[in-house]
Amino acid sequence: MPALKVADLAKTFGAKRAVDGLSLAVPQGSMYGLVGPNGAGKTTTLSMVTGLLRPDAGTVEVLGHDVWSDPVAAKALIGVLPDGLHVFDRLSGRELIRYVALLRGLDRRVADARADELLGALGLADDAELLVCDYSAGMTKKIGLACALVHAPRLLILDEPFEAVDPVSGDMIRQILAAFVASGGTVLLSSHVMELVEALCDSLAIVTHGRVQAAGTLDDVRQGESLTDRFLDLVGARTLESESLAWLHSS
Repeated sequence: MPALKVADLAKTFGAKRAVDGLSLAVPQGSMYGLVGPNGAGKTTTLSMVTGLLRPDAGTVEVLGHDVWSDPVAAKALIGVLPDGLHVFDRLSGRELIRYVALLRGLDRRVADARADELLGALGLADDAELLVCDYSAGMTKKIGLACALVHAPRLLILDEPFEAVDPVSGDMIRQILAAFVASGGTVLLSSHVMELVEALCDSLAIVTHGRVQAAGTLDDVRQGESLTDRFLDLVGARTLESESLAWLHSS
């Protein structure tokens, strides 16, 4: 049974078909990348996968539980870090993690213990009492990851998890994700950075125009090329014409 099974997912906004019959299967215990150019439908897909946006058609199953017909069971298995995360930023970092843990049904003592552990693991212990509204962009990203992890989900869905994160924090997050996968968890992450996906992920899907263009193991998708070159082949990269922006050229 895959950790995530998406079948014929579709979503239209006005005249725009954002997701067009997208299907993919994310194996359990994998670090799975979802890549594509801007406007490819990645964030819309993840919003439907996590139950934040209702699809026009198609199904989503998390470890056999349908996200829309059995949402309580499905969402209990998911941890989510959306792009452009909005949080209760008038809480301190510690209060926010504890609050999310209690919403997830954890006992108060367990919530407190996990908040302390996550703050330490993510290098936020010294800023635990600082209001989240005073956090930097990278710190906000890390506190969002802590909230996604606090209930020990089996599937972690991350939209641009390394954006605005410094190299030290990025390495810390990589280690946490690697340990999560090693323990049997599954990560689905979206990123624009091909080198990052190539270094982290064992499987991936390349999406453009709301459809999967290639999916499988990293080697299957690359087909002997670098991931960047394979990606550019599939999405139809444009070459700048010699006369374009001629006014920028030095005389």
